[in-house]
Amino acid sequence: MTETTSGPARGSRSKGSKANKGLRIERIHTTPGVHPYDEVVWERRDVVMTNWRDGSVNFEQRGVEFPDFWSVNAVNIVTSKYFRGAVGSPEREASLKQLIDRVVRTYRKSGEDNGYFASPADAEIFDHELTYALLHQVFSFNSPVWFNVGTKQPQQVSACFILSVDDSMESILDWYKEEGMIFKGGSGAGLNLSRIRSSKELLSSGGNASGPVSFMRGADASAGTIKSGGATRRAAKMVVLDVDHPDVEAFIETKVKEEEKIRALRDAGFDMDLGGDDITSVQYQNANNSVRVNDTFMKAVESGSSFGLRSRLTGEPIEEVDAKSLFRKMAEAAWACADPGIQYDDTINHWHTSPESGRITASNPCSEYMHLDNSSCNLASLNLMKFLQDDDAGNQRFDAERFAKVVELVITAMDISICFADFPTEKIGETTRAFRQLGIGYANLGALLMATGHAYDSDGGRALAGAITSLMTGTSYKRSAELAAVVGPYDGYARNADAHKRVMKQHSDANAVAKRMDDLDTPVWAAATEAWQDVLRLGEKSGFRNAQASVLAPTGTIGLMMDCDTTGVEPDLALVKFKKLVGGGSMQIVNNTVPKALKRLGYQEEQVEAIVAHIADHGNVIDAPGLKPEHYEVFDCAMGERSISPMGHVRMMAAAQPFLSGAISKTVNMPESATVEEIEEIYFEGWKLGIKALAIYRDNCKVGQPLSAKKKEEKAQVEPEVEKVVEYRPVRKRLPKGRPGITTSFTVGGAEGYMTANSYPDDGLGEVFLKMSKQGSTLAGMMDAFSIAVSVGLQYGVPLETYVSKFTNMRFEPAGMTDDPDLRMAQSIVDYIFRRLALDFLPFETRSALGIHSAEERQRHLETGSYEPSDDEVDVEGLAQSAPRHVDAPKSSTSQPRTTSESAREAHSSTELVEIQLGMNADAPLCFSCGTKMRRAGSCYLCEGCGSTSGCS
Repeated sequence: MTETTSGPARGSRSKGSKANKGLRIERIHTTPGVHPYDEVVWERRDVVMTNWRDGSVNFEQRGVEFPDFWSVNAVNIVTSKYFRGAVGSPEREASLKQLIDRVVRTYRKSGEDNGYFASPADAEIFDHELTYALLHQVFSFNSPVWFNVGTKQPQQVSACFILSVDDSMESILDWYKEEGMIFKGGSGAGLNLSRIRSSKELLSSGGNASGPVSFMRGADASAGTIKSGGATRRAAKMVVLDVDHPDVEAFIETKVKEEEKIRALRDAGFDMDLGGDDITSVQYQNANNSVRVNDTFMKAVESGSSFGLRSRLTGEPIEEVDAKSLFRKMAEAAWACADPGIQYDDTINHWHTSPESGRITASNPCSEYMHLDNSSCNLASLNLMKFLQDDDAGNQRFDAERFAKVVELVITAMDISICFADFPTEKIGETTRAFRQLGIGYANLGALLMATGHAYDSDGGRALAGAITSLMTGTSYKRSAELAAVVGPYDGYARNADAHKRVMKQHSDANAVAKRMDDLDTPVWAAATEAWQDVLRLGEKSGFRNAQASVLAPTGTIGLMMDCDTTGVEPDLALVKFKKLVGGGSMQIVNNTVPKALKRLGYQEEQVEAIVAHIADHGNVIDAPGLKPEHYEVFDCAMGERSISPMGHVRMMAAAQPFLSGAISKTVNMPESATVEEIEEIYFEGWKLGIKALAIYRDNCKVGQPLSAKKKEEKAQVEPEVEKVVEYRPVRKRLPKGRPGITTSFTVGGAEGYMTANSYPDDGLGEVFLKMSKQGSTLAGMMDAFSIAVSVGLQYGVPLETYVSKFTNMRFEPAGMTDDPDLRMAQSIVDYIFRRLALDFLPFETRSALGIHSAEERQRHLETGSYEPSDDEVDVEGLAQSAPRHVDAPKSSTSQPRTTSESAREAHSSTELVEIQLGMNADAPLCFSCGTKMRRAGSCYLCEGCGSTSGCS
C-alpha cells in the first residue's frame, strides 16, 4: 500500500487508493493537547444596533462573548446576522464558541461518517484547525453555512444558484416557483432565457409568441415581492440572453425605457427612490441583465460585418443586423442605466470542465459562479492579510506554504458539506451532488497589495494577485484529486475526464507563462507551479472530486466578519476609514495598511508619521511631505483624488481570471463623464483579455438611486415652493463697538503678515483684517479687499466652516514653510489663514471633519489612534479660568442651516466618510435595515453598519 505524499507547501496527504483509508490531516496552527479556545482572551460585550435616521433600535443582545481582538463591527454583525435562536430565549446563541462549534462539529461528524479521515485523531486535528482558522478570521464560509448548518432547519450551504427554463409554459411557471423558493431562503439565482422562442416567431397555434422579455415581467414582480429574503437580504437575480436571440434589442432596451419612466414620474412628484412608495410601478428593477456574446459576434464587431439573429426553433438566421450597431446599443444602454453587462460565451466554455454534460449558459447574480444549469456552489473566502509576514530580517513575504495548507483544509471542509447539504429544488440537489462544485476565493487583496507597496494598477500588483490565485486554485484541485483517491471522483467525471484534464493543463500552462516581477510574487509562483504539477500527476491517476474549485465572490458580510479592509478582488475604498469604538461612538483612522506600505517602500519612521498625518488631514497623499511622486500610485483607491482608472480594474480581473474555475464578481466603476465609446472599449478589451464577464457602472446613471437623505429633504422643501415663492433676503449683523479679538503674526514661504480676527461677544467670528508687510501694494491691496469680502460675508451669516472648506488647500505663491507650530506647511497664504481661523474659532468636531488638527492633536493621534483628548487630559477648571484661543469659538446657531462640516459628525460608514472628505455623494444605495449608505462589494453592495448585502454571497 503506497502513500500519496505531498510537497512541503501542502497541508495533508491521502493514504492509499481505497476509499476507506481516509486523509491524514497535518496541524497548521494548533498545538496538541490545547484547544484553540484556550489560547485567546474572551470578553463580554453588548450589541445594540440602531437605525440612525430615526433612532429606532434594530437589534439588541447584551453580554455576548467574543475574543478581545474582534472589532466592534465584526461582533455586531456576527451577533445580529448569524447567532441562532430567538433573542431573550434560552436557545439563543450568546458566544462565538457556540456558533463555531455548531458549524465545525457538523462538518467533522459528516467527514467521519463519509470516510474522509484516516483516524479519530485526524478528525480531531481537522476540528481544531477549522476552529482556529474561523476563530482567528483566517477564512470564513459563506453566509448560508452560518445561517443553517447545525440547526433544525434545512442545512442549505450554497449562496449561488443557476436555474434553467425551456420553451414551454410549464417550464416558465416552474422557473417562477423555483426562483421564489430560492429568494425566500435569502439567496439569489441566475438563468438564461434564450431557449424561449422570440416574439418574432410563431406558436404552434399560429399566433405570435410573447418572447422572453414579456415573461421577465412576471419574474421581476415575484422578486420584488420576496425582496426581504427572510429578513437577511434583498432578492438577487441574473437574467441572461444570447446575443443571437431575435429579441436581444428589446432585452437591451428594457431597463433604459424603465429609467426614462422613473425620471418622468419623479419629475411629476412621485417617490421613485429605491425603496420608495412608487418605485414598484416600474419594471425590471430586481435583476441584473447580461448579454451573452460569442466570438463570432465579437469578430463581426471587430470587422464591421453583419451578424445573424437565429430562430429558437430551427437555429436558422431570421434577421441580419449590423454587429457594430448592436454592440453600440449595448454600450449606450449600459451608459444610461448600467445594464446590460456582458458575458463572453466562448471564453467561459473554453474553461468548462464538464462540457459533455451540457454547456455553461448562465451565471449566478453576482457573475462569479458559472457552471451547469440547475446547479449550485457553496463559497468560502480566505483573508489574504493573515498570510503577510515579516521574515527574520524584517522583510515582507507572503506565506505561500501556510496559505496552501489552509486552502487544503478549507477545500476538504467545503467538499464534506455537500454530503449533508440540503438544496432548494430536487434538480439542483442532483446536479450539485453529481458535480460537487466548490467556490473557494479570497478577500483583502486590495489591502495586501497596498501593504506590500504595490499599486493596484501595476504589473507588480497583478503579478502578486495572479500568483496567489494560481496557488489557491492549483492547491484546491490537488486536494480534489487526493479526495478522489479517498472517497471517489465526482459522478460526472468519467464522462468528462478528457475535458477536465484539458482545462487543468490550460491552467498549468497559463501559470508557466505568467510574468514574475519581484521577491514577493516569485516564491508564490514557484509554489503554484509545484501545485499544478501535482494536479496533472494526481488527476491522471485518481481523477477529481470536484468539477469546479474556485471563484472570486464579493465577500460582503463575511468580509466584515473577518475584519477585512477590502472585499473580494476590490481595491481599497479610501485611505481614511470610519471605525466603530467599543462602548459606542466612532472615529476616523488612516488605514493600517498605509504605514506598512511606506515601510516596504523604504521610508523612515519619522517620514511615515509625517505622511500619515498628512493623509489624516487631507484624505489623500498628494503633496504629502517627503513622499515621492512615483509612489503616489501605491495609495490609489476606488474613490478619492486619485481613483483607479476603469481599465486598471479590467487589467486586474484579467490577471486573476486564467487561474479561476469560475469568474469574478466585480463591477468596473466609471466616472459620470465617461463616454459610450469608453464603455465599448471596456467591453471589447474584456473579450481580448480573456475575462469571462464584465459589468460597468457609470456614476449617477441610475435615476432611482438614493444618494442621500439630505437630497430627499431638499426636494421635499423645494417642490411646494412652485405654488408659493417666498423671497429670502439675508440681514447683516454688525459687530458692536467693543469686540474681543486675536492678532496673529505669521510667515508663509518668507512672506510676513498679521491677521486680526474679531468676534461677536457671544456668537463667533465676525470680521478679519489682513496686513502684509514689506510686500508690493498689489498684494497688500488684494489682501485688504479679500478681508472686507470675507468679513461682510461672515456678518451676513456665511458660516466660517464654509469659507474653510472652500479656501483651504488652494495652491499659489507664496507657499511653503510657516513659523506656526500647528501649521508647519501652507500651500498659500489663503490656505494658512483659514486653517488658522479654523483652529482658533471652530469646534473640534467640525474642524476635525475638515482634516484640520493642532500639532498636539496630531501627536496624540500617532500615540493613541485618536485626535480627541481623554477625559483625564481635559483641564476643565483651567478652561473655565483662562481665556485661550478657543474661548471665543462660536456656538452653532439653531437657526442656521446644517452645513456639510456639521453633518460630518453623522458619518456612519466609510462611504459616508469619503463623501464628507470629498464633498460629493457616492452613488450607492442606502441600507434597508439601518439606513447607512452602503459600499460596493464586487457587483453587489454591502452595508458596513449591519452586514446586509444587495447580492447573493
